Amino acid sequence: MVRTLYVYEHCPFCVKARMIFGLKDIPVEIRYLLNDDEAGPIRMIGRKLLPILEEDGKFMGESMDIVAHIDNIGKNRLSETVSPPISDWLSAAGPILYKLMLPRVACAPFPEFATTAARAYFVRKKEPSCGQFATLLEDGSDFVAALNTHLQTLAPLIRSVEAVNGTLSTDDIHLFATLHSMSIIKGVIYPPEVEHYRQTMARLSRVPLMDEHAA
Repeated sequence: MVRTLYVYEHCPFCVKARMIFGLKDIPVEIRYLLNDDEAGPIRMIGRKLLPILEEDGKFMGESMDIVAHIDNIGKNRLSETVSPPISDWLSAAGPILYKLMLPRVACAPFPEFATTAARAYFVRKKEPSCGQFATLLEDGSDFVAALNTHLQTLAPLIRSVEAVNGTLSTDDIHLFATLHSMSIIKGVIYPPEVEHYRQTMARLSRVPLMDEHAA
């Protein structure tokens, strides 16, 4: 079966969908769309939303639906056991993270921003939800400090560098996607447990971190 996954490089939901292919060792072609390409996703699933999985001409949206679909193939399925403290941590860290991540993503040399129009589209769509990007880039030190505090609370929750709960689960999908988003932020300090976990998950899932673009 031919599988193509349409994504943006920066998108945490796309990271979730990409992860399951790496973790399951299932081949997939990764194809990037321009951020201002509305017609393509609408043609495929009826709305402008990524990731989108194409299998032999049929399309599926929603990151966790894609994860569940691919996870059903073969053995070694994700555990259904999840950790409420991990869910709580993700909920607490998320609002701070995206105020820092989005303006940095807008400056990065990702394929979804290969044209000026695509980059401008992203800024125009995202600024209303988090504030002026220029302001957030100039003075985000308090937000970075808050993230670093959250990371200290995450460290003791990690039971294994290969699976946050000891066995791979959807918690790993959500947690690594968040840490992937965090990797574009300069000044973030990862406790050893968190650093080992994010590097190991990047290798196992075959989804590179964005450290080289951190700003």
